[in-house]
Amino acid sequence: MSTAIKKVAIIGASGYTGVELMRLIAGHPNLELVLATGDSQAGSLISSLYPSLAVSYPEMVFADSDPTTLTHQIAQQVDGVDVAFLGIPHEASLALAPVLVGKVGCVVDLSAAYRLQDASAYPKWYGFTHDQPDLLAQAVYGLPELHRKQLVGAQLVATPGCYVTAATLALAPLVRLGLISNSGIIVDAASGVSGAGRQAKQSNNFTTVNEDMNAYGLLDHRHTPEMQEQIGAQVLFTPHLVPMNRGILATCYARPTDPSHTSTESLLAALKKFYADEPFVVVREQSPSTKATLGSNAVHITARFDERTGYVIVVSALDNLCKGASGGAVQAANVALGLSETAGLTSIGVYP
Repeated sequence: MSTAIKKVAIIGASGYTGVELMRLIAGHPNLELVLATGDSQAGSLISSLYPSLAVSYPEMVFADSDPTTLTHQIAQQVDGVDVAFLGIPHEASLALAPVLVGKVGCVVDLSAAYRLQDASAYPKWYGFTHDQPDLLAQAVYGLPELHRKQLVGAQLVATPGCYVTAATLALAPLVRLGLISNSGIIVDAASGVSGAGRQAKQSNNFTTVNEDMNAYGLLDHRHTPEMQEQIGAQVLFTPHLVPMNRGILATCYARPTDPSHTSTESLLAALKKFYADEPFVVVREQSPSTKATLGSNAVHITARFDERTGYVIVVSALDNLCKGASGGAVQAANVALGLSETAGLTSIGVYP
């Protein structure tokens, strides 16, 4: 296992996933941030935008980059870098990733540009045509709990969507084990406002979200095909926005394949066995809460079988910016680079 220091670049570091990446890298024993670009913040001190990072990056400034027009300039900037995290829009990643793959040790994309296995799904769900079938096939889905072997040595990693991480880790084991039906699954998930990003919008300003909860993306949320691919089942997904900063709570409903041999005890036992060696997955009888995962890379999961209605219920909680985005990206990068998978990450939440 490598212990050498790896050089890191973050392209698009001024958003919430970027600041979370910088926070995690600052505490990582094997990663050193050498470049952080931020188009709208170019030339300004990182510590001015994010005072929480002042101790670790007192003099570092956001470098200039517009990934839609300066692709080759960025490629020159990252020369000699071991891992480049892309925190930029989907189509910008689609333009930049081909230039960087093979030039840096590993490209970890936090957009959805390389998440879907089926290139033909992109026009419907994301509004653009995916013109890189070969690179899409090369990309490894960045969920170590399910794709660890494929991640070793990967040159392009597609970081999962935050909702997808919560739902997949809750449901995929039970689908794979044949304990629940692979059709008619319902996922209701609630997310904190940081999932909408740093850019101010009417939908995420204080007066809109405070003391409010609403469902959105009804029937057509873009995480649906990704969720179905990773869970291996038909899913009806409904996301909700709740007035908290960070966190996702996913409540999932499915039919058991054999109700006569299904119980709460058997479901919990199956999940505990599946995740027995996973450092960031906690399976408990207690119902998970988002606060328990705050600031951590942990996912808390529980399950129930309701004999009255015949439904299986699986509930999961995680921090949408950590395990749901930047922490999951660092975890996958650790595996790809041959580092300790847990390096720079914690399974302990911040409380209170």
